[in-house]
Amino acid sequence: MPFHEPVDAALVPRFAGHATFMRLPALSDPTGLDVAILGIPWDGGTTNRPGARHGPREVRNQSSLMRRVHHVSGTAPYERLRVADLGDLAVQPIDLMAALAQIESGIAAVCAAGARPLSVGGDHLTTLPVLRAIHKAAPTRGPLGLVQFDAHSDTNDSYFGGNRYTHGTPFRRAIEEGILDPRRMVQIGIRGSVYAADEHQWAQDQGIRIIYIEEFARRGADQISAEIRMLMGDAPCYVTFDIDSIDPAMAPGTGTPEIGGLTTREAQALVRGLSGLNILGADVVEVSPPFDVGGITALTGATMLFELLCVLAETR
Repeated sequence: MPFHEPVDAALVPRFAGHATFMRLPALSDPTGLDVAILGIPWDGGTTNRPGARHGPREVRNQSSLMRRVHHVSGTAPYERLRVADLGDLAVQPIDLMAALAQIESGIAAVCAAGARPLSVGGDHLTTLPVLRAIHKAAPTRGPLGLVQFDAHSDTNDSYFGGNRYTHGTPFRRAIEEGILDPRRMVQIGIRGSVYAADEHQWAQDQGIRIIYIEEFARRGADQISAEIRMLMGDAPCYVTFDIDSIDPAMAPGTGTPEIGGLTTREAQALVRGLSGLNILGADVVEVSPPFDVGGITALTGATMLFELLCVLAETR
């Protein structure tokens, strides 16, 4: 199977043609791919401001601004990986549990073909069925590690009368199901007011390493990246990037914004620091175009998607 290249912007302007992730070919079959970029247009786990279901389409549009080579590392991902846009998973918006099953089935097909999923959501609950599929594809590897960029821990137990499946609960469920090893989980950028003083106690009791934004500000990207690499080691892990980890002054289009977050430059440095890890998949979630301004959040999502693709290319 040939290596796919983005459409040449010198021949077809970046504002023209069909919108695909990174202007790559649109395929329906992941066979032969190393990385499948796909959208998960669903926000059925949102508890307040919906709109992340529209994220994949707008991230596609803004990803036309991405070029071929990383300006710092020199990585040219399309020369190292066979990668294409696999389209959007068909996820119905009404029945939450059925939607989770659809997402898991779609990602399972990607894994069965030997490709690593690089997905764009969607709210953060979409990550749970993605993790289920990846873990089932390689059960002998044991629980996965997790690198989570986020303003929120997303390890609450339930919302609104015992609902255990929302965008605030996915990683608690994943730990309970044996998918994630909490001692190999790190959450970066956590901040904002909480419902109770002990809201993060359960996560801390499991062994999750929570790096609040204040600690990051004191220590910086280099030290934090070194700690992440030490925690993950050589074992398989997954990377999830919630766009609300970034300060809403730079990424306003998200459902649960929290001021005082990472800058886009800091986020890029942290993702680049993941090079060399054994990453089985990654995602960008919670881009909500209805709350965006001038497409800046979708552009940030597309840029972080490119950063993650380069890391995957470096760790093949």
